[in-house]
Parts: sequence; C-alpha cells; structure tokens
Amino acid sequence: MTVTYDGLEIEWLGYATVRIESEESTIYLDPGRYGVLTGEWEADSPAAQSAHPPAADIRPADGALVCISHVHHYDPDGIERVASEDATVVACDGIDPRNSSRDLPRFVDLPFEVLRVGTEADRIVEGVPFWTVPAYNEPNGPHTRADGTPYHPQGRGCGFILSVDGTRIFWPGDTDVLDGHEALDVDVFLPPIGGSFTMDRREAASLAEAMDPELVIPIHYNTFAALETDSKAFVEDVESRGVSVALDES
Repeated sequence: MTVTYDGLEIEWLGYATVRIESEESTIYLDPGRYGVLTGEWEADSPAAQSAHPPAADIRPADGALVCISHVHHYDPDGIERVASEDATVVACDGIDPRNSSRDLPRFVDLPFEVLRVGTEADRIVEGVPFWTVPAYNEPNGPHTRADGTPYHPQGRGCGFILSVDGTRIFWPGDTDVLDGHEALDVDVFLPPIGGSFTMDRREAASLAEAMDPELVIPIHYNTFAALETDSKAFVEDVESRGVSVALDES
C-alpha cells in the first residue's frame, strides 16, 4: 500500500524505512535492517503479520537522497539497495560505526557522496531543503535501560524535516517526545509508535494533536516483539483528536 498526499507517494517499507516519491525526486528514510528489504523479515506475532508491510527482496536503486538518522538504522546493504548511482547519503554526525555490535563500514567507504550533519542543521541537497532536529531518549525517562541510561543518548541521532515539492514531512527518528516538537510546522508526520525505544502510540497521538499536521502516517512498529502495538487503536485515538491518519500496512 502507498499513501498519496498532495502529489507525493509515501510508502512504509517496514521498520523505519520510508520511500517518498515526487515528480522531481525519490527519497528514502532509514532504509533496511531486520530483512525488510531483503525478503528475510518474518512476522513473530499475529499483530506483525497483519499490521506490518510484508518483506520483499527489492533493489530499486532510484533514491536521489537517502537519510540516516542514527547508528541503529545504518544499514549499508539497505542504502545500496535503494540509492541511485549518484545519490547523496545524509547521515547524522553522531553516527559512529565503531559504536555498534555490527561490523559496519565507515561512511567514507560507501560508494556514494556522504554528507554528515548535526542535530540542528539546515541544508538543500538534491534540490530538497531539509532540517534536522535532535532525537534521543530522556535520561531516567520511560524509554531507558534498567539502570536508567537511555537507549538513544542525546547527540547520537537526529530527526529530519524534508520539504518535498512544498510539503513538509517530519520523521522524528528514534526519540521521545521532546520540548519543541509540538511547535514544528509540518504537513505529514511519520511518528514511531512502537514504544520501548521511542515514543509509544499514546505519546505520538498527543504529539500529533499538538502539531496538528494535515496527515499522520505511523511507522516503526510491529517489526519485532518489543515494537508490538495496536495501530488501529492509534488511528482511533488520533482521529478522535481531529487529525487525519493513514495506515500503510499489508
């Protein structure tokens, strides 16, 4: 399923992977991980089976711009599957490939132009204006390890606001709801709703009400057990607050 909004096609491909297509360009957010682009992802619950995009072995190689929010979503194979030969990869400068249990290449070793950006940057790349915003879990907040340390420390990740043909699309990244989010001016909001490591569906619904975008498309849920949530309940919650929602599910 693909959601159409104001001339754009927005498709959730699984986990945090989103494809945005306009007449001018194609953009990907956080492509890959857990087999969502290789056909290897398998549902581990009834909720995932019915409310997560099915895995597919795809290699479209059509992305002019590929955005990577933090090290957990850095998947070199995913990037190569979606990026065109002359693509630009925009990666948060808090991503340190050495700070991972996976064997990750340095960005300089990728066969693409790579732009490293901070957590409060603004640029125009491939004709697409974008802004970054901080993304993290609050210390000792609800989305932390048993010892109180955050899963996503401040400074290591970012969210992206993209202006695509005049439509402002917001992917906040793996984050809690943070001060300032509610004041952002966006048309399409792509919240993570799985909880555990990010805002959950209730927190995302409250943020959607405060931001009042034209459309909400939830992502980053039901990929594995820790992200299992009730997407239909999220829709009912957000729509009861007067905000439109579209589910991009199988």
